[in-house]
Amino acid sequence: MLGRQLLRSGTSVGAHYREANRAKSNADFISKIEGALQELDETTYWLDLLSESKIGSVEELRSLVTEAEELISILVTVAKSAKRSRL
Repeated sequence: MLGRQLLRSGTSVGAHYREANRAKSNADFISKIEGALQELDETTYWLDLLSESKIGSVEELRSLVTEAEELISILVTVAKSAKRSRL
């Protein structure tokens, strides 16, 4: 169950990002990037649950959480920049 949720949220990030790159407006772009951020947040939640339940390699899960957090930082910066350019 956890693995399926992780797969769903983790792959949804890429779908939202791809949609953002095809956005019809700045507002649409921001919306899609924020959708990707929500999915990344959910992905880190599932990774945390897997880690706490001792399912999977702790090192590998830690690496995935770090990568997700790096992506969150990047997308937050992208969203903030897009919001500033909208003004």
